[in-house]
Amino acid sequence: MNSRKEQLAAFNRLLDIMDDLREKCPWDQKQTLESLRHLTIEETYELADAILDNDLTEIKKELGDVLLHIVFYAKIGSEKKAFDIGDVANAIADKLIHRHPHIYGDVKVKDEADVKRNWEQLKLKEGKTSVLEGVPKSLPAVVKASRIQEKVVGVGFDWEKPAQVWEKVQEELSELNEEIKAGNKENTEKEFGDVLFSMINYARFIGVNPENALEKTNKKFINRFQYLEKEAKKAGKELADMSLVEMDEYWEKSKEYFS
Repeated sequence: MNSRKEQLAAFNRLLDIMDDLREKCPWDQKQTLESLRHLTIEETYELADAILDNDLTEIKKELGDVLLHIVFYAKIGSEKKAFDIGDVANAIADKLIHRHPHIYGDVKVKDEADVKRNWEQLKLKEGKTSVLEGVPKSLPAVVKASRIQEKVVGVGFDWEKPAQVWEKVQEELSELNEEIKAGNKENTEKEFGDVLFSMINYARFIGVNPENALEKTNKKFINRFQYLEKEAKKAGKELADMSLVEMDEYWEKSKEYFS
């Protein structure tokens, strides 16, 4: 591992390179805050994939890509004379100190839940009119639902026991089934959303990250289906010409490799 001095030297090297690129590289010169936005989102998802795969080498690479974007935004900010990387670092350091009075002040906490409650209360004192203001509108729906629920829990709006949440899930499933039977498409969609929201809430109570859980299932399905495609091709078969029974044989076999 690098010493603090070596870490700072490495960061300074990155800042120097960013200065060079912005001055000499036609592509880098052309970039704006807006043009980098979609690339930053892509890099963040690539980092998320590496984390789910528990690939530490890839995580290191993807963290570098994300760090580059932060430095890039700060460089553009300095050119606009709005802020620089020092302002960015100081702003987050100040916020962390302010929002951790149990570390940097005399506030006492018992556990993680107390820390979260204090965090949300402090944000309201900073001028936010709603605890939900900090939830980005463009978040994917599953992540957004998780963040909404975490936020309201921070001010005490929560169930007391997991069993109560599971009862709510069952209630929402029953309401969904009724709308399906009635053939009301609009209400079916609403009730389906309520089921998902309730399941995401239940996931929190049983210590499961719903986004990670669903993405792992996505990866598992992809691996199993691609195995099915590969084995069918080896046998000289086309999936479109196979029966479900034939495909199921390969599918069941795939479970030996991808669980």
